[in-house]
Amino acid sequence: MSPTAAAIRAIHDLPVPELLFRAATAHRQHWNAEEIQFCTLDSIKTGACPEDCAYCPQSARYQTALKVEPLKDVAKVLAGAAEAKAAGSTRYCMGAAWREVKDDANFEAVLEMVQGVSGLGMEVCVTLGMLNEPQAKRLKAAGCQVYNHNIDSSRDFYETIISTRKFDERLETIAAVRAAGLEVCSGGIVGMGETIEQRIHFLQELTELEPAPESIPINQFVAVDGTPLADVDPLPPLELVRMIATARILFPKSRIRLSAGRAQMSDELQALCFFAGANSIFTGEKLLTTPGPGLDHDQWLLQSLGMRVEGAAVRA
Repeated sequence: MSPTAAAIRAIHDLPVPELLFRAATAHRQHWNAEEIQFCTLDSIKTGACPEDCAYCPQSARYQTALKVEPLKDVAKVLAGAAEAKAAGSTRYCMGAAWREVKDDANFEAVLEMVQGVSGLGMEVCVTLGMLNEPQAKRLKAAGCQVYNHNIDSSRDFYETIISTRKFDERLETIAAVRAAGLEVCSGGIVGMGETIEQRIHFLQELTELEPAPESIPINQFVAVDGTPLADVDPLPPLELVRMIATARILFPKSRIRLSAGRAQMSDELQALCFFAGANSIFTGEKLLTTPGPGLDHDQWLLQSLGMRVEGAAVRA
């Protein structure tokens, strides 16, 4: 039975020392707290999206500095995946700015990309918008293991930032992914102007997914000029830490991924998020369309913390 909003709020509002202690304890029961999974996210088709998500520079409705790019060549994607693997990434995620998957030549090309990346021995994740169960089954047959489809926020806040898609349509896509036997990666964004109560309801929605998502990305909102949310005030750092810790306690067996917004975070804040239970990051110079800290900095940060990349050899 899913916890109530009040029960989740009680965890979230614990004194920070107690909250972090509980989160770190839950983390250690299922994960090696000294390891962080490196993932790479490749925008295989950028911009010109018909949706109106108020946070997103990829919407065709907003005037941003984003350069629109068509679907990448398969060979270019596979070269990027090989490079990411050599840099320590074990998961390669491919994202296309589509509203939904269509059974056309573009989808055939994506299936070819999936097959190629899987052949490199990497975990393959894609995020392509809405899709149905037969399409999800084709992805799985090609070697895809994970489908990302974020619920973004709470049901009521969602309706204020997106009008071109319903919250329940997101849940339908997640159900189709599950039915096809794929793992689910689903999380959301904090810092878009939502209330703490709405963040609690966002987490509660995730607890109602059965089984729980194997991966839960927590994105810190990155304001982009030209979008409706360009002037939203930055999220106070400890509010992000509380969300990471609460998610870890609620989902002890899931990967909690510290996703967008890391370029705006101090090293100390990221370290606190790792202590709170985040055990996966997207590394590289860019996360779809927003800046990342860069691979060199990520490797330096882990080294300075005495931590290591998951899958890396343990030094004697």
